Amino acid sequence: MSDHGVYGPSTTDSGTDQGSSRRQAWKGWISGDIQGGAVLLVAALLGFALANSPWREGYHSMLETVVGPASLHLDLSLAEWAADGLLAIFFFVVGLELKHEFVAGSLRDPRRAGVPVAAAVGGMVVPALIYVAIVATNDPEALRGWATPTATDIAFALAVFAIFGAGLPSALRVFLMTLAVVDDLLGIIVIATVYTETIDFVMLAIGLVCVVAFGFAVRLRRTHWWILAPLGLAAWGFVHASGVHSTVAGVLLGFAVPAALVFDERHPRTESFAETVAPISAGIALPLFAFASAGVTVIGVGHIVQPVSIGVFCGLVVGKVLGVVVTTFLVTRLTPLRLAEGISVRSLVPVGLLTGIGFTVALLIAELSFSDATGLPADHQPAAKVGILLGSLVAAVLGGALLRWDVRHARVNGEAAVELDD
Repeated sequence: MSDHGVYGPSTTDSGTDQGSSRRQAWKGWISGDIQGGAVLLVAALLGFALANSPWREGYHSMLETVVGPASLHLDLSLAEWAADGLLAIFFFVVGLELKHEFVAGSLRDPRRAGVPVAAAVGGMVVPALIYVAIVATNDPEALRGWATPTATDIAFALAVFAIFGAGLPSALRVFLMTLAVVDDLLGIIVIATVYTETIDFVMLAIGLVCVVAFGFAVRLRRTHWWILAPLGLAAWGFVHASGVHSTVAGVLLGFAVPAALVFDERHPRTESFAETVAPISAGIALPLFAFASAGVTVIGVGHIVQPVSIGVFCGLVVGKVLGVVVTTFLVTRLTPLRLAEGISVRSLVPVGLLTGIGFTVALLIAELSFSDATGLPADHQPAAKVGILLGSLVAAVLGGALLRWDVRHARVNGEAAVELDD
């Protein structure tokens, strides 16, 4: 295997053997919207089932097992490795997607990106306000979790759209994709600022130097995994040691990959890297994180129905759709910005509901908001996670049902889907 082939398509034209073809087929399958979402759902259900089964003590004991060298401050529990380590792979893919969208995708044109960007902001502000309104008067200590219902799980949202929205204008999917990508970017900013208690600037500076070195190495004519992988791991390790959440390192490394064509290559390196890393993210990193984080024990754990869980649930199910739809309505009425051809404010209602599928990033923020180090009541974190799981489920069901209704309505009225370039 060539060095370049580790992170993207090989530049050679030699035929691939049957084993290689099977691996490529598997990568393509697991990277699909529907399949990736299904694997993520199964992992989450398995974790939740084990956490509420007779084997729950063994499940939690396993996640609390500490592994890693203490001398490098990497003596983390398996649950922490899932949140800090594996999730960094997912955020690396997010960084690749963001870089591609800013350079060659929908975020390149401000006029095209303006409405979904504004909708993403509204879709974060309104859920946060709803959470604050519910929690402030009943449990003011829990205001720390205000960002929990602001996140959108892009994998689940696109999976539901792919299942129930087939036949609708592709502009809707582009809108959802753009909104979710911006949502991820804003979520990363929140994680890096709000949930960073102390920063070791020396460690952070070394981590950033590693990111710069990675960016230089990834722009060479030939990329070598044995150079890129150690630089990436070093950047992750130093950023983690600095106190900034290590997922930020994943995004920065993704941003460092060039999205424009270099050295007469047929595909941008962001695309080539994504083809290799996305299957690892969808097939390994995200499912293992979901298995660890969705394992919420509700049996004999304090009060699960409390202001925290209600605030998170209402923020995801009500706040997200209100934020997206109302912001879109105001922006298209009060500014020159307009929606793409083939979609209307009404058609964005199911899209707004799909953004209420928080899950991955929401679970991470819940863990950061209500960790043991905060000194808050122990039942806050499971309550927040229950709100996330139930809110995401209801948002997915309602969004899927409304998408299916829109598809049937379009067929009855003989409306053809308007296909737009992604």
